[in-house]
Order: sequence, then C-alpha cells, then structure tokens
Amino acid sequence: MPLSQQPADDGVARAPMFGHPAPQPTLGWGALSAALVAAGAVLVFGFLSPWGYAGLAGGVVLGFAVSRPLGRDLGLVVLGLAIISTTSMEADISWPHFFLMGAVLAAAVAVPYAVHRLVLRDHAIRFPRRQGRPWSRLEWGWLAFVLVAAYFILPFYFIRSGTYQNWPAVESPSEIGRLLVGVNAVGIWDELFFICTVFTLLARHFPFWTANVLTSIIFVSFLWELGYRAWGPLLTIPFALVQAVIFTKTRSLPYTITAHLLFDLVVFLAIVHAHHPEWLPIFVY
Repeated sequence: MPLSQQPADDGVARAPMFGHPAPQPTLGWGALSAALVAAGAVLVFGFLSPWGYAGLAGGVVLGFAVSRPLGRDLGLVVLGLAIISTTSMEADISWPHFFLMGAVLAAAVAVPYAVHRLVLRDHAIRFPRRQGRPWSRLEWGWLAFVLVAAYFILPFYFIRSGTYQNWPAVESPSEIGRLLVGVNAVGIWDELFFICTVFTLLARHFPFWTANVLTSIIFVSFLWELGYRAWGPLLTIPFALVQAVIFTKTRSLPYTITAHLLFDLVVFLAIVHAHHPEWLPIFVY
C-alpha cells in the first residue's frame, strides 16, 4: 500500500494524503518529465544558468504529453520556481532585500495555491494539522535528536568549510534580529513550498521515494543559492528526505515545522558564532 494511502497510527480511516491520481510507475516518460524539472531547478538556482528554464518548460510540456494531470501539477511546481527565480536568494538582510525576498517567497507559495484551488478547483495542496492528537514520545525524542545533531554538526560544517561567510556578519541588534527572523521564516517557507506544495504534487503521480528524491534535488538547489555550499548538500539532502518522511508519517505541518525550526535555530547561532567567535562560545568543533 502506498504511503499516501496508509491508515493513521490511531486506526482512524482518512482520505489519501495526496489526493488523486494514484502514483505511477517509477520509470518512464512521466518520471523523465519530473526529472527535467528537477534538473532545470539545479541549473537555475545552483548554477544561475538561464538554460535551466528550458528544462523547467520542457518538463511541463513532456508532462502534458504523458497526462494532463501530470502536466498541470508540474506546471504549478514550475510556476512557484519561476517566481522564486525573479530575485536573488543569496543571504542579504539589507532592509530592501529583506522585504523583497519575503514577498517573492510568499508569492511562490500563494500563487500556485490560489491557481490550484480557485482556477483548477483542486484540493491536494493542504497544510494539515493533527488536531486532538498529542505528540508521541518518539516524536518528542526525534525533536531532541534533531537539536543535539544540529549542535554537533552545523558549527563544524559552517566553520570548517567557511560557508558561514555566505551570510552577513551581523553586529547591530537590528541585523541580528533580521538574521534570526530571516533564517526561521525561510525554514517555515521551506515546508510550505517544498513539502506541502512540491512534494505533495509529485507524490500524486510517483511512488513516495521517487517524489521525495525529486523534491530533495529541487530543495537542495535552492539551498545552494541561499548559501549552503561546499559539502552542504551532504547535510541538506538527508535533511530534506527525512522531512518528507516526517510530514507523511505524522500528517502534521506544525510538527514538521518544529523539527525544521530547531535545526534552523542552531544554524542562526552557529553563523553568529562563526563571525564572532567571542560570542556564544558554546560549540564544539
């Protein structure tokens, strides 16, 4: 039974998480169309190459040739990616770019969602809350693990690789506040766009791991432009894969976001410490 159609742990029957159509075989023209979109994202965000738009457009066209629902859903993914690409995603916290980047990222979620609901009359893109069910001990334990793992891994990554220099050396209270808000806001947005939108739409057409890997490729290409470079993908790819698993298993966007924000809290602290070693001397690396 596909993950999208498994019953919840409490035994309560629920509708399939990702809606219809049902997942298609992993290989074939459909998978190639989605792979073209993922490759286009890598070129656009990872290499800043305009050739990436050809991959994005080609993936949508091929998707429509395979089936109208696939082409339509890939088109929504590409619409969001195209909106993101209208401005630089580098970590610039100057006031103009702070608001511009926020507006662009918000539009990348809101516009595909509006088209999906109001124009296409579809309801696959959702932001689920698991009301009435407290987090289990395993879920609390995972949050603790995320925090501990981030504490030991992230400072080593940022400082040893030098990638902390991709973020500004904040000094004033205003700059510190903008960096904190920006890091956490992007973390929340990551889940709304890459998980609730991109992964959800792909999971309607492909088996779980196919959709998850394709989403992770797109996600990591965005993070590369944001600043997670050097050997950052060795960290961000597993993180992206696990977040989709958590979202699917828990059916809880707040829990998925909480795990992400704990990770991003350490990201913020590690970046500040890397620029100012005398500040927050709490890390081991």
